[in-house]
Amino acid sequence: MTFLGMPLLPSKRRSDLPGGQGNVVEAEDFPTVAHEHLSNQQLRNNIGHATSTIRSKRAEVVSELDDWEGLRDAGEATKNEVMANLPEYLAQFEEAFTAAGGIIHWARDADEANAIVTELVEDNAPVLDNGRREVIKVKSMATQEIGLNEHLETEGIDAFETDLAELIVQLGDDKPSHILVPAIHRNRDEIREIFMDKMPDAGELTNEPAVLAEAARRHLRHKFLTTKVAISGANFGIAETGTLGVVESEGNGRMCLTLPETLITVMGIEKLLPRFADLEVFLQLLPRSSTGERMNPYTSFWTGKSDGDGPQNVHLVLLDNGRTRALADEHGRTALNCIRCSACMNVCPVYERTGGHAYGSTYPGPIGAIVSPLLTGVEEEGNGSLPYASSLCGACYDVCPVKINIPEILVHLRGEDVKANHSPVSSQLDAALTGASWMMGDGKRMAAAEKGLPLAHKVTGGEQIDALPGIAGAWTSSRDIPALPEKSFRQLWAEEEADKRDEEGQR
Repeated sequence: MTFLGMPLLPSKRRSDLPGGQGNVVEAEDFPTVAHEHLSNQQLRNNIGHATSTIRSKRAEVVSELDDWEGLRDAGEATKNEVMANLPEYLAQFEEAFTAAGGIIHWARDADEANAIVTELVEDNAPVLDNGRREVIKVKSMATQEIGLNEHLETEGIDAFETDLAELIVQLGDDKPSHILVPAIHRNRDEIREIFMDKMPDAGELTNEPAVLAEAARRHLRHKFLTTKVAISGANFGIAETGTLGVVESEGNGRMCLTLPETLITVMGIEKLLPRFADLEVFLQLLPRSSTGERMNPYTSFWTGKSDGDGPQNVHLVLLDNGRTRALADEHGRTALNCIRCSACMNVCPVYERTGGHAYGSTYPGPIGAIVSPLLTGVEEEGNGSLPYASSLCGACYDVCPVKINIPEILVHLRGEDVKANHSPVSSQLDAALTGASWMMGDGKRMAAAEKGLPLAHKVTGGEQIDALPGIAGAWTSSRDIPALPEKSFRQLWAEEEADKRDEEGQR
């Protein structure tokens, strides 16, 4: 039985659907991990500089378009259409892709996807003199999500990343910390040291970007020309034509997509668009939102195989890994509309201070704070803490090219976490929040509590509160409470209404 793209039956609970596996899990609670990263000033400087630069570029190119909001509306509508009809579009895509000479493989989770890719590589990549096989890769979030590189290594297969930022991460034995710029936490000096240490053919390098890029180009050229199998992700799959597409900035992706004999693509089932014409909208939204460019330098599309041109063995692994579970969440399913532009990360004050590694998952930042718990469920290790990794300022919603209401989903998932992980009451904070919920859940109780405001105003002298005693002190250790009002809202409203009645009576 497959769960791929299948809507939830009314009688079936969402928690019964299989959750995502692999690198979509926060090992510890977010506050614990974030606290460690907050003290890394170099990391904060690197991320702050990079995100502010991308923010400025994005704002400039977006302001050039008079119909930007119309494009966002169109993008949102198209992705909502896909999610509402996902089973039909998946079937249409499979038929068109297969007719064009491609082969579809369906994977319910990370283990199945890794096993499928491993078998394909073993069938098509020769064993080298060192007894191992080799593949080249173009940047792919889906393969990071399932931990493909680590799995292939255990199977005697070496995967070489060709995207420059991914190469830096791989050579540095590191993890990506940003969707668009995986090595955003590294500066040029650190990259130079990594290259000189891990590239035998690098020689003496400066920290100039052109010099570092040329060193990477020389390092990868031999791999492009000799490796028989490539593995890619995909930004879009077109249901109408069975076409796959990748957008990138360096051209290394195009080398991967065209030179090897076998091409294996791993794509999440939510990446579909209904029609080829829909690209008109998304190829304007994506580059402006991600790199702040009017058009990305390289856009590659392929539909199955072409005799004598490009890879002759074309495979696609369609990955669920918790997406059906997320689709079944009526409040959170729009998170699957994400086109992986990273605009939300570049405006998020929490991400800018903690960095991407604090989120634990392949998907960091505001979108990661909702995608990871939706894929796995809030019960999975520390994923229940991720929805709290936000100030709910709404900046992520304002910049999202497909209008995903991230703050609203964060609040929804916080409720899910409370029900799943904090009931019955297990801590002083839970007790305080339970008490607040009881008070705010009834108008009379809330009114009674508000009557204490004038007294509290006098006690504090109308001044801002910088510190509270007891468990409340944890809240004020990093926040201030504004000066309490002299009168409650209910009192002010009653007085205003009384004044209106007096004025009407005098007329």
